[in-house]
Amino acid sequence: MITKGLDFDNVSLVGILNADNMLNFPDFRAFERSFQLMVQVSGRAGRKLKQGNVIIQTSNPEHEIIKQVVNYNYNQVFNVQMQERQMFKYPPYYRLISIRIKHRALDVLNSVSSELAIELRKLKGLFVIGPEFPLISRVQNFYLKNILIKLEKNNKMNFYKDSIMSITNAVNKKDNYKSAIIILDVDPM
Repeated sequence: MITKGLDFDNVSLVGILNADNMLNFPDFRAFERSFQLMVQVSGRAGRKLKQGNVIIQTSNPEHEIIKQVVNYNYNQVFNVQMQERQMFKYPPYYRLISIRIKHRALDVLNSVSSELAIELRKLKGLFVIGPEFPLISRVQNFYLKNILIKLEKNNKMNFYKDSIMSITNAVNKKDNYKSAIIILDVDPM
């Protein structure tokens, strides 16, 4: 409730429990979101000219993000995150396209996802990761696999968009792959 902006009088102590869960979440935005949330929650302690305290529970108090929250070093977080995103090919420097393949038969899922990844890798300039099983690899009797594409932002975006769509449609139209469900998500959250 406190993180959502409700203003309670006389709150002088805020605790952030198990901050490591936020920091270790498997997403390239985890550090940014952790910093944002911890700073936001910290701002709820000591309102209206009263001094407040914040306790952060972590198994790694030397973590850079924890230090930057304690020192409220927004510029440092921003600069490091932007450098890492450029180095590892993440937004805002690259576009992400997530492809989720679903099928009731595991062997068909493996075949269609492998063939799709092979065809996508033939396009120069794409960084294709996968196919990989997600953390939850079966939902409602469908097996799942993911492919992630990292695409540099440039003047060839329309070419890549059309090429990815045509490759996906061509693979999906093959007789033994028609029953596969292929879902594309541009800039997934």
